[in-house]
Amino acid sequence: MKRNFGESALVADVDCTADGKPLCDANGVKGYPTLKWGDPDNLEDYDGGRTLKDLVKFSKKNLKPLCSPKNLDICDDEKKAEINKMLALSKEELDKMIEEKEELLENAEALFKEKVDELQKTYEKLQADKEKTEAEIKASGLGMMKSVRAFMDQKTKDEL
Repeated sequence: MKRNFGESALVADVDCTADGKPLCDANGVKGYPTLKWGDPDNLEDYDGGRTLKDLVKFSKKNLKPLCSPKNLDICDDEKKAEINKMLALSKEELDKMIEEKEELLENAEALFKEKVDELQKTYEKLQADKEKTEAEIKASGLGMMKSVRAFMDQKTKDEL
């Protein structure tokens, strides 16, 4: 589904499990549903509410032309200077800078996955240890103790 709202906004639905997978991968979509917004060359994550009221409020506030090389006239002085500095670079220099930043992102993702794997192994060991301890405790007579205690309570009630 694709709807244009003038030149300032686009709403699109992409199936990340089919033909849209490369687009989703290129934009860092990792979970579904994921909402993105902003300049198509620099999409931002939407993390607001999902009700119609929330989306309308967000769109009125944010879905408008954004500061970019295409819309330099709406940028503040700091952003204009940053964009002009980048425009002065050669494509090769800019490509190298982009590659360096993307490598940092990939490194962060790799470290995250490594640490999650470590956590998963720790979780599995703790789970196994807990289950072993529970089994040992139950095998040591806990069930019988509870049964005898319940019997004692019932005997007391019967005597009253």
